[in-house]
Amino acid sequence: MAVKHGLGYQNYEAIVQNRIFYIDKTNFIREWWNYADMVTLITRPRRFGKTLNMSMVECFFSNRYKDRGDLFEGRKVWEDWEFRKLQGAYPVISMSFAGAKLGYDEDGEIGAKPDGIEGMKTAVKKIIAGVYRKCKDMMKSELFDDDDRDYYASVKKDMPDETAVTAISMLSMYLEKYYGKKVIILLDEYDTPMQEAWIYGYWNKAAAFFKSFFINTFKENDSLERGLITGITRMSKESIFSELNHLKVVTTTSAKYAACFGFTEEEVFQALDEAGLGEHKEGVKKWYDGFTFGKYTDIYNPWSIVSFMENDANYEAYWANTSSNGLIGTLIKTGNAEIKKTVEDLLAGRDFTAAIDEQIIFAQLNGNTNAIWSLLLAAGYLKITGREPMEEDRAEDIKYTLALTNREVLFMFRNLVKGWFGIDVAGSVYNDFVRAMLLDDVDYMNDFMNEIALNTFSSFDIAKGAAENDHPERFYHGFVLGLMVGLRDRFEITSNRESGFGRYDVLLKPYDKEKDMAYIIEFKVFRASKEKTLEDTVADAHVQIEKKQYEAMLIAGGFAPDRIRKYGFAFQGKRCLIG
Repeated sequence: MAVKHGLGYQNYEAIVQNRIFYIDKTNFIREWWNYADMVTLITRPRRFGKTLNMSMVECFFSNRYKDRGDLFEGRKVWEDWEFRKLQGAYPVISMSFAGAKLGYDEDGEIGAKPDGIEGMKTAVKKIIAGVYRKCKDMMKSELFDDDDRDYYASVKKDMPDETAVTAISMLSMYLEKYYGKKVIILLDEYDTPMQEAWIYGYWNKAAAFFKSFFINTFKENDSLERGLITGITRMSKESIFSELNHLKVVTTTSAKYAACFGFTEEEVFQALDEAGLGEHKEGVKKWYDGFTFGKYTDIYNPWSIVSFMENDANYEAYWANTSSNGLIGTLIKTGNAEIKKTVEDLLAGRDFTAAIDEQIIFAQLNGNTNAIWSLLLAAGYLKITGREPMEEDRAEDIKYTLALTNREVLFMFRNLVKGWFGIDVAGSVYNDFVRAMLLDDVDYMNDFMNEIALNTFSSFDIAKGAAENDHPERFYHGFVLGLMVGLRDRFEITSNRESGFGRYDVLLKPYDKEKDMAYIIEFKVFRASKEKTLEDTVADAHVQIEKKQYEAMLIAGGFAPDRIRKYGFAFQGKRCLIG
């Protein structure tokens, strides 16, 4: 029976039984068990086999798969007789937080109100309740009394938070009592709800909830044998992992498990040969190589390789549509001019240098440019091409040279940026909005911005963010800056700098003041408590420009007042007025 190059299989048992194409990663089981870390967190980009490996670990250790050695016959882990004794030997709790997102409030709006977190917590509680349902038969045992059964029945989607954060620890205790062995806990995509919480504006509340959950599940759990957690990002210990001092973190730069996630070049080339596609090795390397895990510098995305083989060797950006890019999009759309300039450089094939901290501190993402690059590296969009200095004993001074990972990521990123800004980044130097601004065509500027706002902005773009109350203004501010990146050769573009008696939003200072005007832009979101119309909001923006004397720096630099244009941008939801 021929091997099938099927997509979407994340269940190890289904892959074996249906003879789906599979590259043997069972050595991960042996490595993970032999390292003997109590709780391990492994971060990898999306679609790099994290979920499949978790399913493989469950099939190997779980007593639900007792005497299912047939699932591992011919695999590397089965060559070790000592490990055969471990197959099916432990109670295993397996969960995924992949679906714990989209926090709706009571009006059905995504993140529009502070209580949007309740939707996310309900999703987590449903996942926990589902795990309980799988184990409910053990409650028939005489080992448990009515109090145990009453508690067990209380674990459901509408349980209180205090029940939810301790539920997995309690289930571990019940399983140990029933089976006489401590429990292995597997948690896949742990950070999905945390990323969603940051986008939709309830990060702090989510962090408090998950901090309690992680402490009870992975630290204060006397029934825990081993814990394995996977996700994309390594969150700072100052957030949800603050008390997990026994947590072993394995990132993409770590040597541990470097070849266990993703395909190595040797594995890819062998697979191409076996599929009769050996002549495509060079093209596949150019399109899909570039990821670096530990010492392995030629790692490939499994999803892209399998898609390529299944789709008659057509070169496409297969990775682009496999999951949401909401967090990345939000950060770049609301980022400062430096971020947008760097993105443009990346799309032009250039690299850049930055300090990288693999601990993602979500509270810093609004203002820390390097934190954004760290997130892009963790997500797989960027690769490390060099580092300085090389000495390991000067780790605090290390700066990395970063570039887009490969051709697939370039195409994907180009399309994402085009979608975010509504412009063709590979096209003309100036987009229509910028041309209109240079010509002082305010009518066209309004038409352009309103069309883009209606067709491009989404509800979470213009909702309040996690860390600051002015997220709508930051979003519009960042979006307009993105439209102006192409002007950087003619203007010094700055934002949030002091001038006069305040801090302007955006200032464009021309390098040739005889040729070009200077521009001051102030953003205001309509506040019903202060203004009656958007025209009032525009007027308030101009009052602020004059009152704070934002033009003082320009005038001190020799600009005549009549060579300075001032624009107020007023926004109300997806409506915009420029004047």
